Amino acid sequence: MFTKFIYLEWKSFTRSASFATNVALKILMGFLVLYFTLVFLALGVGTFYILKEMKLEPLVTVNKFLVYYFLMDLIVRLLLQAIPVMNIRPLLTLPFKKPTIVHFSLGKTILSFFNLVHGFFFLPFCAVLIYEGYDVISVLLWGTALFLLIFCNNFLNILLNNKDNLLGVFITIVVILGGCQYYKIFDITNCVYPFFEALFNTRWAFMIPLLVLIGLYYWTYNYLKGDLYLDAGLSVKKDIAKTENLTWLNQFGTLGTFLKNDIKLIKRNKRSKTTVGMSVMFLFYGLLFFSGGVEAYDKPIMHIFAGIFVSGGFLFTFGQFVPSWDSSYYQLMMTQNIPYRGYLNSKWWLIVIGTFISTILASFYLYFGWQVYLTIVAGAVYNIGVNSHLVLLGGAFTKTPIDLSMTKGAFGDKKSFNVNTMLLTLPKLLLPVFLYWLGSYIMDPKLGLAFVALAGVLGFMFRNTVFSIIEKIYKKEKYKTIEAYKQKS
Repeated sequence: MFTKFIYLEWKSFTRSASFATNVALKILMGFLVLYFTLVFLALGVGTFYILKEMKLEPLVTVNKFLVYYFLMDLIVRLLLQAIPVMNIRPLLTLPFKKPTIVHFSLGKTILSFFNLVHGFFFLPFCAVLIYEGYDVISVLLWGTALFLLIFCNNFLNILLNNKDNLLGVFITIVVILGGCQYYKIFDITNCVYPFFEALFNTRWAFMIPLLVLIGLYYWTYNYLKGDLYLDAGLSVKKDIAKTENLTWLNQFGTLGTFLKNDIKLIKRNKRSKTTVGMSVMFLFYGLLFFSGGVEAYDKPIMHIFAGIFVSGGFLFTFGQFVPSWDSSYYQLMMTQNIPYRGYLNSKWWLIVIGTFISTILASFYLYFGWQVYLTIVAGAVYNIGVNSHLVLLGGAFTKTPIDLSMTKGAFGDKKSFNVNTMLLTLPKLLLPVFLYWLGSYIMDPKLGLAFVALAGVLGFMFRNTVFSIIEKIYKKEKYKTIEAYKQKS
C-alpha cells in the first residue's frame, strides 16, 4: 500500500504544471542540503577538540547546552518544516484504510532533512568520543537517546503547527533563558544537565525519550486520524465576513480597487497575516551583521546583503507569491475586463509601500552609525527599482496555488514562510552584492553603495518598459497559470 502512495506522490510531482520550477528548486535545495551537511560534519568532528583547547570537558559542556540545541531545533521546525501534505479527499473514496494514510504521512516526516541533518553532527561527535576512549556502550546509548529527542521535536512540530503565536513564544523563552544565563540571574543548564548526563551514565535512561517518542507518535497519529473526515479537519472553514469600504482608495481609480482587495486579503487571512509578521522579523536580521556579534558577518561586503534583507522583508515574503495570493479566484478574475497592467501595478505599489515602511522602521540602525543606515537605504532603493520587478517577473513562472480557505486540519501545510521562498531570493541578492564589491574595488564602499542605489534608480526610470515586458510574459503564461491553479495538491 505504501508503494502505491509513493507512486501517487511521484505522479503528483512530475505532472504538476510547475514541474520545471519544482525541479529547479530541488536542485537549489540540494546545494543548501550539502552546505548544511558539511557545516554539521565540521561541527561534529571539531567540537570535541575546540572545547578541549578552551580547557572545557567536551561531553559535560555539550550536555549542558543541549537544552538550547533542542529548543532552537524546535523553533526552526515551527518556522520552516512543513507538516505532511497529501491530497486526502480523493483517497477517502478509494480502498485505502485511514490508518495507512496517517502512517504514510507520518513516515514522510521521519525522513525529513530536519531530522537527518542532526546525524551529521551527533554521529561524528560520538565517533570522536569513542576514539578518545569514552565507554562505547554509554556513547551509543547517549547518541540513540539524542536521536529519539530529535524525532520527539518532529512530532511536536506537527502537534503545535496550528497553534497561533507559538513561534514567538519559543523565541521569547530562548531569549529570556539566554539573557538570564548571561547576566547570571538563572542558569537553566544547571537544571537540565543532570538529565542529559544520566542519558550517558545510566544504561536504562535512554528508555525515557523512547517512551516519550512512542507517546508522541500515538498522540500525533490520533490527532491526524481524528481530522480525517470531510466534515472535520478537511472541511472548509467559514467565517463571518466584515465589510470594509476603504473609500479613501477610490481616488486612485483601478489601482485603488486592486489595493483595496489586497489590503482586505492581508487582514482577513491567517496565512497572509503570518507572512506580514515574518517580514517584520526581517527588520532584526541586520543585527547579526551590523552589531559585530558574528565576526564572519562583520564585513562591508556582507552589509549590503543585510541591507537588502532588512528593507525587503515584505518584498521577499509576500511579493514572492504574486499572483499566487489570488489563485483561488484567478480564473474568475481573468474572465473580467481587467487590464494586466493595472493588476501588476497595484502589486508593485503594495511592495513599494511595504519596502518604504520597512526602511522607516529600520531607522533604529542609526544607533550603529549613518553608514549602516545608508546601506539599508541603498538596499531599499535597489529593492524598489530592481527586485520589485524581479519578484513580479518570477510570479509569472512560479504558479504555486495558495489555498486561503485552508482550515486547521491535519493534512494542510499552512506555513507561509518556507525554504523554497528563500531560495528564490538568491538571484536577487547576487547582483547588488556584485555592484557593491565593484564600487568598493574601484574606489571605496561609498561608491559601492552608489552603484547599488543607481541600479535601483535606473530600474525605476525604465519602469514602464519593464512593465510592458512583464505584462507580455503574464499574458503568454495566462492559461498555464490558470491550469496550475486548478491543481490543489
